[in-house]
Amino acid sequence: MGVIVFWTLIRTIFLIPLLFVLVDTFEFKFWWIVMPMSIYGIIIHPAIVQYKLFQQINKEVIFSSLCSSCKHFDSTAVICMKYDKHPSVDFIPCDGKDWEYNKYV
Repeated sequence: MGVIVFWTLIRTIFLIPLLFVLVDTFEFKFWWIVMPMSIYGIIIHPAIVQYKLFQQINKEVIFSSLCSSCKHFDSTAVICMKYDKHPSVDFIPCDGKDWEYNKYV
């Protein structure tokens, strides 16, 4: 999940100065059309696509693993908060030894 935020920030850092440079290229009436389209197309849409891919890849871990019902599991980042490791379908950070039921799941 941090990779999505990182690349969104990198794209923002490069796009904002580029838009300021391009303001002289476009007439003022077209500037307000180019700006939202470029922000959506270069910053927002790729972040949404990456997030959907992240959810698809981790769907099985989030919904049908031992970790998903543990109180140490953070489903938004798909991480075991106790061991600070990412579980997968084949890997459980604590091997089930430190599993604690999360009554709020």
